[in-house]
Amino acid sequence: MRHDRRLICFALFAALAMTGKAIAAELRVLSTHALEKVVEDVTPEFERATGHKLSFSYDPANAIKRQIENGAQFDVVLITRGAIDDLTKQGNILPDSRVNLARSGLGVAVRKGLPKPDISTVEGFKTALLLAKSLVRSTEGTSGIYFEKLLGQLGIAEQMKGKLKLGPSGRVAELAARGEVDMAVQQISELIPVTGVELVGPFPAEVQLYTVFAGAVSTTSRQAEAGKALIAALTGAHAALVIREAGLEPVTGERN
Repeated sequence: MRHDRRLICFALFAALAMTGKAIAAELRVLSTHALEKVVEDVTPEFERATGHKLSFSYDPANAIKRQIENGAQFDVVLITRGAIDDLTKQGNILPDSRVNLARSGLGVAVRKGLPKPDISTVEGFKTALLLAKSLVRSTEGTSGIYFEKLLGQLGIAEQMKGKLKLGPSGRVAELAARGEVDMAVQQISELIPVTGVELVGPFPAEVQLYTVFAGAVSTTSRQAEAGKALIAALTGAHAALVIREAGLEPVTGERN
């Protein structure tokens, strides 16, 4: 059944990709790490079905937004919806190309073998943070910026200063896997793929932050239809399965 849905999905966007243009395109895609597993899974069949070739560059959404504002060339961007809307206002995005793809909540992971604390309540979450010997957050990713503010709201910012490390671009849980820290905080979809750590769970509902990720096409792209076909692939039935497996929730097809 899953294979059949994949065939139907890719036949559909193969047709979309060939509409109006028969020449295969080379697309430069700027993507957040949160969607990395999804695009890596969808890309091979998309390329086979359409003849298009994709190249990817992964960075936090805020870093990609800054790159585009500074003149970076791209065809498709896959980042937070808020950043895409800002770039649209600046004239960098085709307004009618914006499509919501998925949303992700924030979670906590620990190095494999360490006890998993109970973070199901705000008080338990707060206690787990205070008891952690060390932890890492992203430097400029949506999760890291929010977590820094959350520590202040929880009243533990001062207590956490000595144990909190700022991670590099990418999956910060890799620092926990290497033994450099005990705990990592990031989008759940960025924690799950890291070997050597275990997901403790999502933030408690009262302090959870959901981030919507979307796709859009550059106003300067010469391959706008091919770019839209890629986004269509990321809203298909197969992509929805991968999105769930990656720890995200599909919100496919939503536009405005």
